[in-house]
Amino acid sequence: MDEKKTTALPKHVVNMAWVLVLGAFAPMLDATMVNIAVNDLARDFGASLSTIQWVITGYVLATAVAVPFAGWLVNRFSGKWVFLVAEIAFGVFSLASALAWNIDSLIVFRLFQGAAAGMLTPLLTTLLVDLAGSAAMGRLMAVVGLPIMLGPILGPVIGGIVLEYASWRWIFYINVPIVILATILIAWKLPTFEAKNRQARFDVVGVTLLAAISSTIIYGIVQASTKGDFTNATTVAYVLAGIALMVVYGVYAHFKGERAILPIRLFTRKNFTAAMVGMVVGGVATNGAMLLLPLLFQNLRGDSVIVAGLSLIPQGVGMLVARPIVGKLIDRIGARYVTIVSLAITLIGTIPFAYFDGKTAYWLVAVILFVRGIGAGGILSPLMTDAFVGGDKRDSGAISVASRTFQNIGGAFGSAVIATIVAGYMTTHTSIAAGYQTGFAWTAGLSLLIIIPAVFLTNHLSKK
Repeated sequence: MDEKKTTALPKHVVNMAWVLVLGAFAPMLDATMVNIAVNDLARDFGASLSTIQWVITGYVLATAVAVPFAGWLVNRFSGKWVFLVAEIAFGVFSLASALAWNIDSLIVFRLFQGAAAGMLTPLLTTLLVDLAGSAAMGRLMAVVGLPIMLGPILGPVIGGIVLEYASWRWIFYINVPIVILATILIAWKLPTFEAKNRQARFDVVGVTLLAAISSTIIYGIVQASTKGDFTNATTVAYVLAGIALMVVYGVYAHFKGERAILPIRLFTRKNFTAAMVGMVVGGVATNGAMLLLPLLFQNLRGDSVIVAGLSLIPQGVGMLVARPIVGKLIDRIGARYVTIVSLAITLIGTIPFAYFDGKTAYWLVAVILFVRGIGAGGILSPLMTDAFVGGDKRDSGAISVASRTFQNIGGAFGSAVIATIVAGYMTTHTSIAAGYQTGFAWTAGLSLLIIIPAVFLTNHLSKK
């Protein structure tokens, strides 16, 4: 067995990985906490729900637009200081959001907050590759995946407690001490990463095209979930525009070559392309069910926001149990079989929800959620890891940009598809239980599509 795959990670590398994770934790937590405050915001500001939705939609779009900029910045400047500035900016605009005096100011502050968050996640993976190389990425991605996985679990719990006992403003205030602690540790513990190419020119056209691609597609998909179908004129127009921009970027990057912010040659590696496709399809397995579960507890079982959030804890525990095992397996046997087995376990923890109703025992729901957490915790990490396998260290910034862009699109796609299916079913049927059961059945069925890209991921077993 390859020694590089079995040697324990150096303690200082693990410690620095946790510092980076702490820096990304507040944005991951914030995104899900704000979602449950929509009604409180509408009441306090006297604004319509369609206006309030821009507090969430604006943040998501700003995140998508900012991702390509991270690739150029980490080429041009020290990754440590880019990460540090983005972290501070997130904290400043979190505080500004908490102090917002009307809905317009809140939307503006959330745009800047989303832009800072959009920088942090791709920088997180880029710096980890620079720290330890791609050979140890499985174990490091298990660490990185923690805030990504636990954010949707802990967000509703913390958000529910905040809304129960304090103002919605504390959803933003609680980011501040986390950011202060992360800022101190980043400045103190992280090394000064060398800029990858200080002469790199800002690829204005490339960055603009990538930002436009992700934002138009995501906006179109979000409109599908709010309007209840994917055939509405807005969704069709924006998604088609995004696809057309992809073609334009492909032509542009072909002629731009190595100077493009995201070189086309990366897609010549089949495992990289498979990882990107897997992240889009995987959005159904991860974000689709994440959307349905808290609604199931609240709307079907009549639970409060806090109880609904607490009921999801077994899923988070399952993810925590799987995290270190998944990381070691990725480095040892490759991403292919880790993804396939994780998908199988996820299906075992998802299919029963197609039969559960409001009277299903809590203990049974908790057991199935625990199983689902074990599986779901092993889907995203191998895909993120495999994108770097076989790539050059100088490409880590571009790969991180691509990974985060496709992950953003996949997350929006997964939530929108399942929300649209459930909404469409409930408009023609009276049974709420059957609506959620249908949503979980579709989630399980569409999740099977992950098998297609998974077979093109790396497989170390064949080399032994």
